[in-house]
Amino acid sequence: MKFYTLVTSLLAFAVSAHAADLKIGVVDLSKIFADYHKTKTANTMLQENQAKAKEEMAERFSTMKKLNDELEKIRKEASDPVLNEEIRGKKRAQFESKAQEMRSLDQQITEFKQRREAQLQQEGMQQRKGLYEDIVKVVTEKSKTDAYDLVFDKSGLSAFGLPLLLHAKEGVTQDFTAAVITELNKDAPAASEAPAEPAKPKAEEKPKAEEKPAAKKSTK
Repeated sequence: MKFYTLVTSLLAFAVSAHAADLKIGVVDLSKIFADYHKTKTANTMLQENQAKAKEEMAERFSTMKKLNDELEKIRKEASDPVLNEEIRGKKRAQFESKAQEMRSLDQQITEFKQRREAQLQQEGMQQRKGLYEDIVKVVTEKSKTDAYDLVFDKSGLSAFGLPLLLHAKEGVTQDFTAAVITELNKDAPAASEAPAEPAKPKAEEKPKAEEKPAAKKSTK
C-alpha cells in the first residue's frame, strides 16, 4: 500500500510541476536483467549446481534401490518353508535390520533434498540481489549524469498484474534501457572466436587415360 501511495504521490508531483519541464526517464528492468552478461553467467552456474544436486540425488536413490532389492530377497528367504526355523529366524532378524537401515536412508534422502533445495534457492536469491544492485547503480548514475528528475521501471506490475506505467505521451518520457545495457556489458568478456573452417580437400585428379601406342604402318 505504501508503494502505491508513493507512486501516486510522484505522479501527482510530476503533473503539478509540469510547468517546470521535468525530465522523466523510463527503463525496462526485466530486459536489462535478461541482457546483462553476468545474468547469463549466474544462470549457467546455477544450472550446473542444480545438475550436480540431481546427480547426488540419483546416487542416493540408486543405493536405496539396491538396499530394497536386498530387503526383498531376505524377505523371501525368511518365509521359505524349505529352510528350518532357526535359519528363517535369522533371516527375519536380518530383514528387520535392513528395514531399519532403509528407513534411515529414506530419512537422510528427504533431509538432503530439502537442504539442497533451500541452498539452491538461497544461492539464486543472492545472485539476483547482486545483479540488481549492479543494475540499480548504473541506472542511478545515468539518471544523475543526464539530469533525470524521475525514473520509472516500465516492466513493473501493479497488484492487478498490469504495468504501472500504462501510458506516457510521446516525448514526455525518455527510455534509456539500451544505454544501461551497453554500460553494464562494456566489460563483458569477448566472445570466443569461431573456429576456422577446415580446409576443403582438394579434388582428386582423375588418372590420365593411357595413351595407346601408335599403330605401325604395314610395310610391303
